[in-house]
Amino acid sequence: MGRAVAEAAARSGITVAAGVDINAASAPLTYKYPIYEKLADFTGTADVLVDFSHHTALEGILNFARVRKMPAVIATTGHTPHELEVMREAAAVIPIFYSRNMSLGVNLLLELVKTAAASLGKEYNIEIVEEHHKHKLDAPSGTALMLAEAASEGLRAAEGEDFAVQIVTERASRRADRDVHEIGVHSVRGGSIVGEHEVIFAGQNEIIRLSHSAASREVFADGAIKAAEFLIGKPAGLYNMRDLVSMMKSF
Repeated sequence: MGRAVAEAAARSGITVAAGVDINAASAPLTYKYPIYEKLADFTGTADVLVDFSHHTALEGILNFARVRKMPAVIATTGHTPHELEVMREAAAVIPIFYSRNMSLGVNLLLELVKTAAASLGKEYNIEIVEEHHKHKLDAPSGTALMLAEAASEGLRAAEGEDFAVQIVTERASRRADRDVHEIGVHSVRGGSIVGEHEVIFAGQNEIIRLSHSAASREVFADGAIKAAEFLIGKPAGLYNMRDLVSMMKSF
């Protein structure tokens, strides 16, 4: 993803100040910018930091950004509740853009899923299937959880705020009828799948499917670059893809 972000930056006329990679010593010599093993080794200046590393690196990254007063785009997934709280605290000091998926198409899918769930209600069972490459560490994907949250919002809009949605990621250990409150989430890991997400609304006599397929990692890199440009000049706060899409609609 680092290479993809650098290529997306070049397409947008943006200069990459530096990259950070724990394997910096083996980085190709063809890069037109320096690669550091640790973020703290970078002593230059930059307008914004883009993170596609690992959620466990979050605190160190945000400490660096806070000291430098540098806006940050956080594009990693799998954050713990504590890490999310650290992000909210940092957002009181610097502008932070956080999204578990940087694709504009996925974020449109989120709105469609929310609308469909609000229109169809509990009479349609919702199941989410996500597929990713064999090296992806977290399951379900952050995007699948975002889709489940969007569906939950829609269901509560249809059935009332007290409608208790249950996100179920494992059914093998029990034998029981599917509960009306469930949203099933299923993960597939294999090969070089970039990212596939499908939301199934299964009714009594019909099935509705909403899906998104990522053809390459460029779609996430392009979104991250748009997020970085969006943050320039913004006040401290926690921003997301809805903020970016809303701004784009205004032009």
